[in-house]
Order: sequence, then structure tokens, then C-alpha cells
Amino acid sequence: MSRQVVRSSKFRHVFGQPAKADQCYEDVRVSQTTWDSGFCAVNPKFMALICEASGGGAFLVLPLGKTGRVDKNVPLVCGHTAPVLDIAWCPHNDNVIASGSEDCTVMVWEIPDGGLVLPLREPVVTLEGHTKRVGIVAWHPTAQNVLLSAGCDNVILVWDVGTGAAVLTLGPDVHPDTIYSVDWSRDGGLICTSCRDKRVRVIEPRKGTVVAEKDRPHEGTRPVHAVFVSEGKILTTGFSRMSERQVALWDTKHLEEPLSLQELDTSSGVLLPFFDPDTNIVYLCGKGDSSIRYFEITSEAPFLHYLSMFSSKESQRGMGYMPKRGLEVNKCEIARFYKLHERKCEPIAMTVPRKSDLFQEDLYPPTAGPDPALTAEEWLGGRDAGPLLISLKDGYVPPKSRELRVNRGLDSARRRATPEPSGTPSSDIVSRLEEDVRNLNAIVQKLQERLDRLEETVQAK
Repeated sequence: MSRQVVRSSKFRHVFGQPAKADQCYEDVRVSQTTWDSGFCAVNPKFMALICEASGGGAFLVLPLGKTGRVDKNVPLVCGHTAPVLDIAWCPHNDNVIASGSEDCTVMVWEIPDGGLVLPLREPVVTLEGHTKRVGIVAWHPTAQNVLLSAGCDNVILVWDVGTGAAVLTLGPDVHPDTIYSVDWSRDGGLICTSCRDKRVRVIEPRKGTVVAEKDRPHEGTRPVHAVFVSEGKILTTGFSRMSERQVALWDTKHLEEPLSLQELDTSSGVLLPFFDPDTNIVYLCGKGDSSIRYFEITSEAPFLHYLSMFSSKESQRGMGYMPKRGLEVNKCEIARFYKLHERKCEPIAMTVPRKSDLFQEDLYPPTAGPDPALTAEEWLGGRDAGPLLISLKDGYVPPKSRELRVNRGLDSARRRATPEPSGTPSSDIVSRLEEDVRNLNAIVQKLQERLDRLEETVQAK
């Protein structure tokens, strides 16, 4: 009688643990827009989510520790004139976030350390170049101030945020139809895109050349998403001809046949893949699903190994993914998701069960830190570099806030040269008034805290 050998893996027993009610963000109005992005972005300082807003587009930014019920009058980031479709935190500055909107613009915002006390309407820089709505924004993983945006005009623009200029353009000749997903390689030398024309492309953005291309990675007509994984491979999610959801792994040098192709189920939600390069685990989160599946990628056949699935009762409207430096290493947490419900954001911790409280070096190899490896000029000049790695052994200590320096050049000079209409207060006066209002708000907040403490003391007596 032959015995089946079970594959050995330290991640075989990874389990998902939803946060308790007081650690969730309650009473948030998640956007009703039908768009296949995560609608949520997180980093070690802040949680941001796209919310419903009247008269334009807005998203909510909260300090990570400010859990519980969210005040209905909480200040929002509300500079867009149409719904926001995608948001992304800068990997090199935890206070900077980019947003793409139906108003055809990309805006870059700077969030103060304690969070917002007033609605934020003025971005640090507005990037204008798309002629249709912008559905994807993605920061370069290793070069400073380099941001990619993809619009429904079938154009990908790469911006130097420091100058506010589009430095690279991939026009409709590269993508003749709607772009479904864009992902940077780990060193930022290549991008991987999926398109409505049923092709997945690997592109060198600085030369504008398609390095590799696969027609119909999945036979179905529904959207395909593609991400880079380890060792130059690509993982795609899509649908079969019979509308079954699939996940496939491809070698970019040999795209004729997949290394692995697995059918999952017959749900209709598009699967959003999140890859962790430190553990080689990919997590699949479907919009409208109530589960997160996770697979381990190895260098030997069959390459893609199903690990397990986290299930809950309520379906997810979107999903945020915490960078490794924001995790609790003393609890053996290897990933954390922020699941959007209709009126709630719920953190879900993925944990490896270990008895020891000591730092587990095999779970936490050196990971990408917050410092850029290249300047925008170096990357545009042809240099590539992997992320600068940090150890999490003594916990992650966030660096001091860095100011985003933007040289608006001609645009700001033109603005200064334009006389302001009579009766309009100058920008200096407006900024001073805004500063006064901020100070007053801080004083009111402190007074409120003192009153609360006094009430507690009285009640205790």
C-alpha cells in the first residue's frame, strides 16, 4: 500500500485571524463605484480607503491606531471633481499618497503625521496628461518620486513627481484597448500589463518595447490581472471559457505553456493577486468573495502549491495589503489585509503558528525598507537596482517625516506671474488663515480631551 507524501512547508498551517470589533474601523462609507481596484491602501502609519462622497471624489485617511467608530464629519481628502478609482501610498515616504480619478487627473497628497484635522483640498502636485479616467496608479518600487498611471485612454504615463512632468509615455499603439492591471518588477526595470485585447505584456518602459507577450493566457472574456512573482515569473488570474476562475504561473522566457494552471471555482468576482517576495506566497482576494486563498510558489514542479483559504461570512468590497515593515513580528504575522465591508474596514492577520516568542529569522528575511535605491534621474538614465533591505529583528522604527519636494518650474512661475482678480484674497493670507484654523482645532481637541478626563474622574468618585 503506497503512502502519499505530504509536501513539507513552514507555511502549510498559516491561518487568518480577523481583528476584534474595537480594532476595526466602523461606520465608513465605502465607495459604490464599479472598478476592479482594491479601494484601500495601507502603510505602517495610515489606512486610506476610497469612500462615497457627494459632489466629487474623496478618500478617507486615518492614522493606523485610530480604530473604532469613525465620526461622520471626519475630514476627507477631497480635491478630485469626480469619483476616485485608485489610491497608492509612496513606498519611500509614508506620508505621501497618490490618487487617480474619473476627472482624468492624478493627484499627489501629503498627509500630516497625526492625520487630517481639516478637509484636504490642495494636492502637492496635480499630474494632468490623460484624456479619460485614470484607473491605476503605481509607484516605482526603488526609484524616488517615480509614479506610473494608466487611464481608459489606453495610455500609460510615467511621471517624475519631483518636477510634475510626464517623462515616459506608452501610447495606444502598445495597448489598443482598456488596461486592466499594471505591475512593476521588483527592481523596477520592467512592467507587466494585462489588457482587454486578451494579451499580457512584459514591457521595458524606458525604451517602450514589448519584451514578451502572451495572447489569451485565460480563454474567458472577463478581466485578467497579472503580477510579477519570483525569478522572473508572472502570475495571472482570469476565467476559463466556461467562466471558471483560474490562476496560472508563467515563465517570461517561455510563454507558450503555463508552468501551472489551476481552476478554482465558478464565482464571478475578479481575483486580485498580492505577492509577498519574502515568503513567495501569493494571496488571491476576489471582489464580492468572502474568502482569501493563498498559494506558495517554488522553483520546482508543480511550482504553484495551494496552502489554505481564510473564509468569513461577509463579502469583501475591496482589500488593502500592509507592507512587511508594518507587521507584528513578535506574533509571527507574515501578512495583514484590510478587508472592506459595506460600512467597515476589518484587519485580518495571517499568522504562522509558532510556540516561541523569539524573532523567527526563517519567516522574516531582510525586507524592502523605506529608502529609495535610485533617484528618478538615475532610473531614467538606464540604471536598475533592487530595494534597499532592512532587518525586522528589533522591530521597524519609522524614519522621521520627509517633506515631498516638488519643483513646479514653469507652472508655478506662470501662476505667480498671473495677477489675482480683485477681491480675491492672496494665497499667503489664505495659507495663514488655514494655519490659524488648524491651531484652533488642535486647541479645541486638547480641551475636549481634558473635559473627557474630568468627566471620567467625576464618574469614578
